[in-house]
Amino acid sequence: MENFTFYAPTYFDFGNDSETHCGKLVKRFGGSKVLVHFGGGSAKRSGLLDKVEKALKDEGIPFVELGGVMPNPRSGLVYQGIDLCKKEGVDFILAVGGGSVIDSAKAIAAGSLYEGDFWDFYSKGIPVTKALPVGTVLTIAAAGSEGSPDSVITHEDGMYKRGASGEAYRPKFSVLNPELTCTLGAYQTACGVTDIMAHICERYFTNSKDVEVTDRLCEGLLKTMIHEALKVIADLGNYQARANIMWAGMVAHNNICGVGRGQDWASHGIEHELSALYDCAHGAGLAVVMPHWMEYVVDHDVNRFCQFATRVWGVDMDFENPKATAMEGIRRFRNFLSSIGMPVTFAELGAKEEDIPTLVKQSQVTDENKMGGFVRLGPADITNIYKLCLK
Repeated sequence: MENFTFYAPTYFDFGNDSETHCGKLVKRFGGSKVLVHFGGGSAKRSGLLDKVEKALKDEGIPFVELGGVMPNPRSGLVYQGIDLCKKEGVDFILAVGGGSVIDSAKAIAAGSLYEGDFWDFYSKGIPVTKALPVGTVLTIAAAGSEGSPDSVITHEDGMYKRGASGEAYRPKFSVLNPELTCTLGAYQTACGVTDIMAHICERYFTNSKDVEVTDRLCEGLLKTMIHEALKVIADLGNYQARANIMWAGMVAHNNICGVGRGQDWASHGIEHELSALYDCAHGAGLAVVMPHWMEYVVDHDVNRFCQFATRVWGVDMDFENPKATAMEGIRRFRNFLSSIGMPVTFAELGAKEEDIPTLVKQSQVTDENKMGGFVRLGPADITNIYKLCLK
């Protein structure tokens, strides 16, 4: 296990009606004027926004609204939010929605206290050290942004999708009511499940040795997701399954499973170009990329893939042909994703072979600036992975 520091200060309020506590939580964490940030009309139609704003009013906390966050959140709305926060004297941002809303809120929070262009954090790798405090009311279990120091934004000038990170991005509090996710359809739910599993796999496939504690945490979470996903796809209103998935989504991405070990993140980087170009759901893109990435890098550490196959997917170990065991685990993972309604090929996603050179170019990967931690990937490698996604 490698040396590490771990800091996860977010206060979690989990369970039924927890959204009614927002006013008290904002006051507890020092907010005196709030930007309520949300996505499309579902937060209003469901009555959730009314509940949240009533909770603010009950505590005498003024607020302004900014809706319109899209999946794969855009830079244009971030700039609007920054201007609004500065104009209105906002000192706290409350994100009501899923990962896209939370990521957008974080970008606004950083940009509101920065003299330059907020995109500097996303394009130049500058750590975020100062931002307005953010709280969240989660409506989709997927991104894990409710407990993480990360944010991903798509810049509309060129449609670049890039991430930024910093402890200042950790939400002060996150409200997690599983009931708020019960209205999600099967496809959205499956996209969330896939994203959560990908966050775990990006940490699981590591070159670090003697990381049994975090290996077992990752494996337990993956097995939980398999079990609960099948239950919730069969019964979309299953509160307990939703609750387990929601908490797993947070644990998967607040880095408790990633400490003391190298991490990869190539699959996310490869997928980001798909969702930037085609505006597909992030989880759907990951369902296509992740198993094919696994096939491409399996020879780097066959034993780790055998561990994945036997411990997570119940594959019997073939000691005479370990790679057969490894490949069977990858096959079962891919089949599971397909069974919950996820695309697993370019064609199912709507991606095109002729766009592969553009996707590789947009990734900004070069032979000198490679991607990934488990296996370092250059442009030729990414091209080959995209080509594997064709079948």
